[in-house]
Amino acid sequence: MSLVLDPAAQDLLFREARTANSFTDEPVTDEQVQAIYDLVKFGPTAFNQSPLRVVLVRSAEGRERLVQHMSEGNRPKTATAPLVAILAADNEFHEEIPALLPHFPQAKDMFFAERPVRESSAGLNAALQAAYFIIGVRAAGLAAGPMTGYDAAGVQKEFLDGDHTPLMIVNIGKPGEDAWFPRSPRLSYNEVIKTV
Repeated sequence: MSLVLDPAAQDLLFREARTANSFTDEPVTDEQVQAIYDLVKFGPTAFNQSPLRVVLVRSAEGRERLVQHMSEGNRPKTATAPLVAILAADNEFHEEIPALLPHFPQAKDMFFAERPVRESSAGLNAALQAAYFIIGVRAAGLAAGPMTGYDAAGVQKEFLDGDHTPLMIVNIGKPGEDAWFPRSPRLSYNEVIKTV
């Protein structure tokens, strides 16, 4: 059985997609970011909890504050990308459940009353949404450079609060010169998929 998604879209979203390491100076507009969000917000999460929160870093001052928390190898990329997004998990996502899950608002207290349970669920589901976000960036014809090489405690203190856990930093823009490293190998179907 073949995939129903157009092969060009398959290439854009998956086969040709790589982490971008350089970008042009073409700006990423608010309209593009809105279009990305309006697409990826429909990706499913458990109890529709939608715990992903995004801080967009556009200003020179914000960029300078962020770059100091990046690992050495990631600093030049973050300093020059047209837009940088801090993707974080909202550990108090349960406050939105009555609005997001109107047919089962009691899930807020029934399943998520305890902070450790919320943190675990927020981390997993926000990471899932982060993957949707990266695919949405690609669907907008932009390149994404997701990174986890940064001082998480520093980023949290500088840009977030104790209720938000940073997951990754994503540089966003049109790919620049020599943006891509060669494609790395992938595991085969039989190495990953098992039938019982």
